[in-house]
Amino acid sequence: MGIFGKHRGIDRETAAEKIIVALDVEKEEEAYALVRHLAPPLNYFKVGMRLYMACGPRIVTGLKKMGVKVFLDLKFHDIPQTVASAGEVVTRLGADLFNIHLSGGSDMVRATVEKVRETAEKENIPLPRVVGVTVLSSFNEKILRDEAGIGKSLEKHVVDLALVGKENGLDGVVASPREAALIRKKCGDDYLIVTAGVRPLWAGLNDQLRVLTPRQALEAGANYLVIGRPIIENESPRDAAEKILAEMTAK
Repeated sequence: MGIFGKHRGIDRETAAEKIIVALDVEKEEEAYALVRHLAPPLNYFKVGMRLYMACGPRIVTGLKKMGVKVFLDLKFHDIPQTVASAGEVVTRLGADLFNIHLSGGSDMVRATVEKVRETAEKENIPLPRVVGVTVLSSFNEKILRDEAGIGKSLEKHVVDLALVGKENGLDGVVASPREAALIRKKCGDDYLIVTAGVRPLWAGLNDQLRVLTPRQALEAGANYLVIGRPIIENESPRDAAEKILAEMTAK
């Protein structure tokens, strides 16, 4: 049934721990200003390709110096040695969480997991969690079939990829909230599910096609909710965050 009971909410502190704010901006100081504005209660932030390409690795170290957690969302996808080497660098950089594309195959996944663990142990530094991207939340069944050439259903493809990750040592997956319940059922309670495509009741869908509200995503079994535009593009990001927390904690 998820972390909610049938009609129960969760407390505000727990709800805040579930949110990862996507810092989808380009300027370093703008990202830091958002963090200062939102933390606390929100203390987990995502650095995606736009911000990372604008600022480089220093954005990760800068955020860590502010005392918050960092999800480095660069979706590595290459030959096994290349992705494993990237994972080694990310481990040294201090990110708490990063992702790789599960479509890169089991050898790539296994090599990355092994290199990350080896680096953390050898250098006595924190071990980041590694999650695999299943199918982007901007995809739907038609795109998967007609453009990606995948013959099976979207749900089956997502679950199959999630199982590849679990069998090869990943901590969890990044998935649409609409597949979270299926992944939880197939992969167990200890498998991390990070959901993109989460939109509060009052927000627009933008380019996301497979969405749920924050509360629905948690009820489906998600551990973390990546939320960007509904917060950072709001006239008052702090007010938007408070509205989302209220929605998540409502009895």
